[in-house]
Amino acid sequence: MKRRKFIKNTTAVSTAAIILPNFVNTESAPFFGNGIHNGWADQNSIVLWTRLTANPELNSNGTLFTEITNEDHKKYSKLKDGAFLESVQIPKNLSLKDMDGACPGSAGEVQLSYYPAANMAAKITVDWMEVDATKNFTKQWRLTDLEPNTKYTVALSARKSAKHSKTNTISGTFNTPPSNDVQQKISFGIVSCHDYNRRDNEKGHRIYKALEKDNPDFFIHTGDIEYYDKKNPYAFTEKLMRFKWDRIFALPFQRNFYSNTTSYFMKDDHDTLKDDAFPGTTYGTVSFERGLEIFDNEQFPSNDKTYKTIRWGKDLQIWVLEGRNYRSKNTDPDGPDKVILGETQREWLFKTIDASDATFKVIISASPIIGPDRPKGKNDNHSNKAFEHEGNIIRDFINKHDNIYMCNGDRHWQYVSHVEDSNLWEFCTGAGSDSHAGGWEQENVKPLHRFLRVKGGYLSGEVYHEDDKAKLKFEHKDVDGNVMHQEIFTR
Repeated sequence: MKRRKFIKNTTAVSTAAIILPNFVNTESAPFFGNGIHNGWADQNSIVLWTRLTANPELNSNGTLFTEITNEDHKKYSKLKDGAFLESVQIPKNLSLKDMDGACPGSAGEVQLSYYPAANMAAKITVDWMEVDATKNFTKQWRLTDLEPNTKYTVALSARKSAKHSKTNTISGTFNTPPSNDVQQKISFGIVSCHDYNRRDNEKGHRIYKALEKDNPDFFIHTGDIEYYDKKNPYAFTEKLMRFKWDRIFALPFQRNFYSNTTSYFMKDDHDTLKDDAFPGTTYGTVSFERGLEIFDNEQFPSNDKTYKTIRWGKDLQIWVLEGRNYRSKNTDPDGPDKVILGETQREWLFKTIDASDATFKVIISASPIIGPDRPKGKNDNHSNKAFEHEGNIIRDFINKHDNIYMCNGDRHWQYVSHVEDSNLWEFCTGAGSDSHAGGWEQENVKPLHRFLRVKGGYLSGEVYHEDDKAKLKFEHKDVDGNVMHQEIFTR
């Protein structure tokens, strides 16, 4: 098989290849090839996640997957023979560990220590525990009794078993939010739509180097973190789904950023199952319901509910919404019973917004609530006719408030939309790389658009005080962190 030549957009960051042999390093395993993730942080708690790997880095010298045609993809996506669906994409006499980007897991034990970065004497150590081989060799911890507005250091050690003295280590950091009465500058970053094969640097997505320079207090990924239903390989089986997670999490840019940034991870259709996935749909051997389980309970920090509101000091409160777990079928007729959020989550959203005294309120949705979206071929979000009833309920509620701003992912272009003579504002982050952007014509500027850019990048936000006034600033940035557009709101 021929090796793939990397021909994405160039950058000043070095693209030197990660040298790694095509074998499992059994002498020194296990490693932390996927780093540390955290999620669901509030003032006093957070969930930590890690995975043990057979090698310290992904296999950058691996073989490319065998490509299948679009026609075969449609046919195979309906089949249930997992062995066949893997064999048509993995060259003969090879296995997944031999493939480009492979980062196979490893059995072993993990020890966790954490402490306020300014007070190592307060270190707490959680004794050695086995990773769960049934959940892709991952391990999670829920930390409680944390101090608000504090930077914490996390240290993890890995070993094969108590019989082995050899250990490998990794460290990371996270910040807890300040309390409700604390007035201080808070910054954040929001991204969407990544794909290993559409990254713009051999080491990952360039936006993460830009975000590192921004040094946000927290970060939100709105979903489509990886694409199961895109080639090389099409993830028709759980094994191929896990391969895709292992691969993209092993990219150094992502791994380093996630390990050191307070994060909130959301899911959308492509990282649940496939494009426009809804209850009852399948993709190869995997059901929609199983896709939810893999995301919620295995590949990301888990929480009892996959939606949450978090206060980040006096001036900012955010709402992280769930757009897949409670949705109706896209094909159902629109009306009171057709939902994306569902009645329980929607009532919670309205109740907690009404109860909030935060200066600025930011709602983060995986998909658009205002749009506009493409008029043809899309029917799975609140800006589409298919979910207009619930969309109107949400938009009518938000319009009654004068300090709520909506942010979303899903769409592969950056935009700011504002409904004239209303309180409705929406900021779409856009795709994570220029090669991933598309789906809208740059010249197609609608009356709603305050800004439109069909390129990759991310959305940056900041709450601060100037001239004794609280301000919220949104900036759309390109993949290298250059500001493309800015909106500032004053209270």
